[in-house]
This record gives sequence, structure tokens and C-alpha cells, in this order.
Amino acid sequence: MRAIAPHFTGQAGVRQAQIIAEVAPVLQPTLESFEIKTMLRIANFLAQTCHESAGYRTTEEFASGDQYEGRLDLGNTHPGDGRRYKGRGLLQLTGRANYRTYGEALDVDLEGNPLLAAEPALSLRIACEFWKRHKINPDCDRDDIITVTKKINGGLNGLAERRTFLAKAKNELARIEAHRIDGRHPDPRPVLHRGSVGEAVGTVQTMLRKLGFELAIDQDFGPATELAVTEFQRAHSLEVDGIVGPKTWNALEQATRST
Repeated sequence: MRAIAPHFTGQAGVRQAQIIAEVAPVLQPTLESFEIKTMLRIANFLAQTCHESAGYRTTEEFASGDQYEGRLDLGNTHPGDGRRYKGRGLLQLTGRANYRTYGEALDVDLEGNPLLAAEPALSLRIACEFWKRHKINPDCDRDDIITVTKKINGGLNGLAERRTFLAKAKNELARIEAHRIDGRHPDPRPVLHRGSVGEAVGTVQTMLRKLGFELAIDQDFGPATELAVTEFQRAHSLEVDGIVGPKTWNALEQATRST
């Protein structure tokens, strides 16, 4: 979370550190309990929650909530419901009806105690429940940030920043995976994904061409290279994420040596 989020100073930095510190101990088990446990699912989840929480520096909407007053579509039927049930959480929960629904699902009285939704560890569970209800995992499996963003935001607001966070999340998760493979000797090969450029991309494209994939060797990791990588991963029983991390590097090198 720290590697993905922007750096803040002052009170914003203090609040960000607090949120991350409270979420960190329960992040992995909570994500796993909602089947958010592949690289693409975790990366998309982190990217979206980072954007929606303004870089993990708030779990409460900055606005007052007055804009939701009288919104019957949100179940705001009582005076003051707009402020009382304003957006809270890593993926902002808004409106009395949603507080009731998600509280019942998680066995927490959010309708009676709406401020609980802003508690970082609980807000993680709420975000995961939203993820499950909106069936977002399959969209992550396709690495479809457009559909994921629309399900969370209702539109494509902040898409550029979400993409930036997603790329950073993929890099960080691949780095962690490389460390698990060999914690003593960091892998000198870079993690590559769509948008990467340079000699290492050209090396991957050369190997893929040698294996029969029709690719231009232009050192630009675009859609065609990503498609070739995913097809290679699928054929070699690797996680199909379109990312060239240590396992995919190893498989490519072994496959090209065998041709």
C-alpha cells in the first residue's frame, strides 16, 4: 500500500500512515477470504481503493454529505441522513440503505453506527463485500480496468490515476513474488507489463518470436506483446496476467533454449 500510494506530509501523512497501519495486519487474510488472491485481482483492488481513498489518506468523503439529503434512491428518508450516511470507507459506502445492506452482510450495525464504516480494518471488509457483490474478480482476470472502474465509480473519473496505481501495484506485487522466490539474490530482470519500453522488452519480443509468435521487435510492450505473453503463460500453466515477472522470464528462457 505504501509503495503504491502518493507520499504525503503533515496531517495527511499522519492519517495515511494510520490507515495503512490498521489495514496491513488484516489485508492478506481479508482479501483471500473474498477470493482476491491472484496478482491481477490484488493489483486492481489496491489501485481502485488507493484512488477512492485519495491515496489511502482518508476513509471519509471530504464533502459534507448534504448533496445526499433526501436521496430516496439511497434510502435517505430521514432528516439529516445525507450527512449521517455520507461516503465512508476505502470504497465509499453511501446512503442509509447501503449502510443497512452491507452491515447485515458483515454482521455489523452500520445503520445504527455509521461512523464504524470509516474504521480502516472494517472499511476493508466493506470494500471486499462490494467487490464480491459486483462480481469484479472476473473483470480483474481479464485485466479490464475500464469495466472495473465503471463498476466502482459509475463512470471513468480518475482513470489515468487508477492506471498509474495499477501499474505500480503490478510492479510491487511482482517484486514481492521475486523476493519470495529468492530473498537473498534480487532478480536483475525487470518486471515488464503493458506500457514498458526498452531493451528488456525487445528481449522478450525476440524470445516470443522464436517461439512462433508474430511480433514486431520494437521494444514497446503494447497490446500485441501482452496478448502473446498471456498466450504463452496459458500454454505453460502460469498465472495468466500478461506480466513478465520471474516465473514468466524463467519459462521463456527455458522454452527458447529448447527450440
